[in-house]
Amino acid sequence: MKKSKAKPANGEMRRYYSFSGGVRGKYAHRVAETATVIVLEPDVAKHFRTSASVNSALRALAKAKPRARKRSA
Repeated sequence: MKKSKAKPANGEMRRYYSFSGGVRGKYAHRVAETATVIVLEPDVAKHFRTSASVNSALRALAKAKPRARKRSA
C-alpha cells in the first residue's frame, strides 16, 4: 500500500517549496501595458458578473453614442 503524503495544515506551504531564486514583479510590465483595471460599485457589479458582460455593454453603448464633432474656429 502507498503512503499518502500529509497535507500541510491550514493551507501552509510545504517545506520543500523554495522561492529563493524568484524575481518579484518579473512580468508586471506586461500586465501594465495591456490591462486597464476599473472598479465597479457593488450595485453595478450585481448586473455584470463577468468582464465579458461589461465589455459587451460598453461596446453597445459606444456604438449607440453619437460622436462629438469638432468645433471650427
